[in-house]
Amino acid sequence: MRYNNWTVTTLTAVLLSASGAAADEWPNWRGPNHDGISKETAWDPAAVSARKVAWEAEVGAGYSAVAVTNGKVYTAGNFNKNTDAVSCLDAASGKQLWRHEYPEPLAAKFYSGGCSATPTVHDGKVYFASKSGKVFCLDADTGKVIWNKQFGCKVPTWGFASSALIHGKAAIFNAGRSGMAYDKASGAVLWSSEDDACGYATPVPFEQSGKPCFALFAKDTISAVAADGKALWSYPWQTQHDVNVADPIIVGTQVFITSGYGRGASVVDFAGAVPKKVWENKNMRSHMSGPVLIGGYLYGFDDNRLTCLDWKTGEQKWNEKSPAKGALMAAGDKLIVLGETGRLAIAKATPTAYQELAAAEVLDGRCWTMPILAGGRIHVRNSDGHLVCLDVRKKPDAP
Repeated sequence: MRYNNWTVTTLTAVLLSASGAAADEWPNWRGPNHDGISKETAWDPAAVSARKVAWEAEVGAGYSAVAVTNGKVYTAGNFNKNTDAVSCLDAASGKQLWRHEYPEPLAAKFYSGGCSATPTVHDGKVYFASKSGKVFCLDADTGKVIWNKQFGCKVPTWGFASSALIHGKAAIFNAGRSGMAYDKASGAVLWSSEDDACGYATPVPFEQSGKPCFALFAKDTISAVAADGKALWSYPWQTQHDVNVADPIIVGTQVFITSGYGRGASVVDFAGAVPKKVWENKNMRSHMSGPVLIGGYLYGFDDNRLTCLDWKTGEQKWNEKSPAKGALMAAGDKLIVLGETGRLAIAKATPTAYQELAAAEVLDGRCWTMPILAGGRIHVRNSDGHLVCLDVRKKPDAP
């Protein structure tokens, strides 16, 4: 099979996606193709400047993004410093439809704390893992608990942050040395790995030699496992405080990784018996938000600046200071960027220069969570749990 390296992102992630989501839905972390890129077109980037608020809601402290599917919005947060809640809201009005609560400490360790993972919605069920490793499968319509488990492995310094990746009958998490998987229907453990602290990224699906595999950004490696959990390869990537957060991006037999705390970025080729570095530099040091790959260029955060890198060489094409720290996604060739002070910007995804198309101040407080475009609405939240839904639907007569 020949790989076209400059499709929006890894073709195999698309092939492995089992969500069946429409272009305007976003049922899981990083979207239906696990790449942070939406195929939605029925929205108007310029409408961001108008800051037309459709609704607002309080969803609890933390950094959980939203999943949007079947007319519902799912997210999670911490209330009163000792209770987590997975919430389901009506996508049009923001009205709470249900909330599942359970005991969980805020765990504000050198930051404000709260939920880190994002709910995954699949086949009428919601999958979610708390920072202490409580794992839930809930009914998507009612919030009723179908099953719940406990990871039972070492908790990383800032708690578990992995969202669930659904593949076949498995719900896969970044927990333990090289991940673990539950039967998505029953909660039975399908496979697990060595009891060790994990990284903070979510597993990413890809194909190797025509077979489904999963990339896991662990505490000090980027590694891959087969569908049965068997280890395939591993490449060392040590970061200060073992903080590997940004999801890897895979194209063909190459994987891109980036970490903060001054660590930098690298493309690694895993085609041979031993993975080998293609390039490595400090041009992108993503502390929290993972980048997106569009047309052969990576767009993401270099600590407190937005930057663009050439995938092939790692050369920095531009950097922009205005967002400071923050998070981003993309829709087609547009970047949707939420800066940590609450400024939402739409920019053209081009290596030529940073080209901002529209912007507005939409929140206050600390904003580190990925903005989500779904159904003509952009959902943004701050660390205190204030969720704002902006109406950016394209007018019927607009081109």
